[in-house]
Amino acid sequence: MRDVVAHLVLSADADIATILKGLIRARGNFDRLVRDTAIRHADDRTTARLRTELRATIDARSTPLGTTPTDRLMDLLVHGQDIAIPLGIRRQMPVVAARTALDRVWGTARPFRAREKLGGYRLIATDCAWAEGEGDRVEGPVDALLLLTTGRETALERLTGDGAAQSRAVRDRAR
Repeated sequence: MRDVVAHLVLSADADIATILKGLIRARGNFDRLVRDTAIRHADDRTTARLRTELRATIDARSTPLGTTPTDRLMDLLVHGQDIAIPLGIRRQMPVVAARTALDRVWGTARPFRAREKLGGYRLIATDCAWAEGEGDRVEGPVDALLLLTTGRETALERLTGDGAAQSRAVRDRAR
């Protein structure tokens, strides 16, 4: 969880030199760059310092090279849940922000491949006007759909419909 906080801290102020250095260190693998840099950052800091650094990013308005402000929004919403859910904290996502992030995740191939993975389902938000895909229905709040499309299985418990039931059954068989 500390590495997730570190990832949010680092993405608030990622300059090109740091990214290139990390990319070389990660042998060109962007996912490895993100993971390893966050782990190193977290390992070099106390929890109190990480909290202080995270608070200091509140007013950050920059985005890492190759990303958009919506990517940053999605990161904050989804990783905020990655931190809150294991701690048993209910963290409300603003509906408009979650819908904006969900549009970005659904409309972008990398890194989540949501349309490819979930295109066989009809995803329907129950708290705003959003629906995509074809097939068995998966219905629920837009924040749960955002978590689902970014690969968070915890979202399945908040979703209904034949598609959600099938997905839960597949997940449970895999365990």
